[in-house]
Amino acid sequence: MRLLLVEDEVDLADTLADGLRREGYLVDVARDGASALTAAAASDVDVILLDRDLPVLHGDAVCRTLVAQGYPARILMLTAAGALTDRVEGLDLGADDYLAKPFAYVELLARIRSLARRTQTTRQSAVREFAGIRLDVARRIAEREGMPIRLTLKEFGVLETLLTAEGGYVSAEELLDEVWDEPLERTRGVVKIVVHTLRRKLGEPAVIHSAAGHGYRMGTS
Repeated sequence: MRLLLVEDEVDLADTLADGLRREGYLVDVARDGASALTAAAASDVDVILLDRDLPVLHGDAVCRTLVAQGYPARILMLTAAGALTDRVEGLDLGADDYLAKPFAYVELLARIRSLARRTQTTRQSAVREFAGIRLDVARRIAEREGMPIRLTLKEFGVLETLLTAEGGYVSAEELLDEVWDEPLERTRGVVKIVVHTLRRKLGEPAVIHSAAGHGYRMGTS
C-alpha cells in the first residue's frame, strides 16, 4: 500500500513518514502543493495525506485538481483548522476524510486503513490467485495450496505486483518503483535477491520466471 504524505513541516513529515513505514506502508513525501501533483502523477498512490495550508500551491487547489482529473487515490485532508465550517469546506472540495491537527497517531492509522479498504474495493479485488497461490492483499496473507507462506513486506509486494501483471513481464525498475521507497536500497541487485528468496518460499513447481531484457513474470512454464 503506497501513501503520499504532503506536509511542509519537516519534523512532522519525517516523524509521520518513519512511523508509517514501520507500519508497512510505502511512503512518498512532498513538501509543497506543486510537488504533490508531480508525485501523484509519477506513482500509483492509494491514499494521499494532504496538509491543507501548503506553500507554492494551496492544499485546496491540489485537492480540486486531483478530483477533477479523476485520480483514484483517497484523500485525507490534514489541517490545523478544525472548525465545522473548515471540515465541510474540505469535504466539499472532494476530500474523502478530514482530520484536524493535533491528532492522535492511532486515529490517523485507523483513518488510513479505512480509506485504503475503500481504495482496494474501488480498484479491484483484494485477492489474487494463480497456480495454487492465493494472496489476500487486504489481510496480507499468502498461501500455496492452502498452506501459509511467511513473506517479508518486500517479498509480498513483489508477489502482488507480479500477480497483478497477469503473466506479463515486470522489469526490475518497475518493481523498484512499486515496492521500494528507500533510496539506498533501490538497486537491481536487491530485486534479484528478493525474487530469489520469494521463489524459494513459494516452492515447486516454480512460478516466477525471468528473461534478460524483459524482467520477471508469473507462469507455469
